[in-house]
Amino acid sequence: MMGSFYHRPVMLDEVIEGLRIGRGVYFDGTVGGGGHSSAILAADEGATLIATDRDDEALAAAEKRLKPYEGRYKLFRSDYKNYANVLYRAGVDKLDGVLLDLGISSHQVDDPLRGFSYRSAAAPLDMRMDRTSPLTAAQVVNGYEEKELFRILRDYGEETFASAIARNIVRRRAEKPIGTCGELSALVEESIPPKFRSAACARQTFQAIRIEVNGELDGLADCVRGLCRTLRPGGRICILTFHSLEDRIVKEVFRELNTDCVCPKSFPVCVCGKKRELELITKKPITPGEREQAENPRSKCAKLRIAQKI
Repeated sequence: MMGSFYHRPVMLDEVIEGLRIGRGVYFDGTVGGGGHSSAILAADEGATLIATDRDDEALAAAEKRLKPYEGRYKLFRSDYKNYANVLYRAGVDKLDGVLLDLGISSHQVDDPLRGFSYRSAAAPLDMRMDRTSPLTAAQVVNGYEEKELFRILRDYGEETFASAIARNIVRRRAEKPIGTCGELSALVEESIPPKFRSAACARQTFQAIRIEVNGELDGLADCVRGLCRTLRPGGRICILTFHSLEDRIVKEVFRELNTDCVCPKSFPVCVCGKKRELELITKKPITPGEREQAENPRSKCAKLRIAQKI
């Protein structure tokens, strides 16, 4: 299965160009199979890397891929949101560049045992990026109250028919637990009026449950803010997002750190003392080119935002 990690990472050229890699310390918070990380190390022989991932298989694949750069990188099994602890363990206090690729890896989606895809009919409802985590998709689907399921589907999946889907999940599980991706996918399809159905109509529900299982949005704003503040002046942060909720959080943090005084305009002088910390390199997010989208359909919803520490 490890070989399936070896795909070209999303917007690789744009990320490497955006980071402006030179001699320094770089942080890849979502190493995956090591695609972006290997390109960072290849870009300058003076670059060193600290990288994290929650997935054991991803770390094993990254270790294999980064072998040619032995001595220049350290891998940690950790959530990137624990960056402060990771940097402390690595003996680093400042960074020259940060990359977060917030997408789910192709390997995870394609492995039917992981239960991420609505297309994997027989797969168990799992969806854990960290397989030691206690919360699974099955527990969310079969254990959460209807109002909580509705909130997750509405907020994390931006699902128009969240109410009907949540109601039908509760009804169905009263008969027997919902155990597979296929069962959940079929139930979602039944909950959506025929004229709105499509081959991918369960995608938003699966996204919502995956976000809940993995706590993907929890603490994201604080993490991005903190990572920006670990950068040396001139250091850059590149963040790849794959749905509007993540992108909105990143955009708002970048805007906040790109803003000077926030005192009311009626104040004669500044009393807040806030100083601009970031320069926005991308006023609008970069998106994949047509060729990349054709070669890798999963890249279509990707957005890349880049900022530089002042």
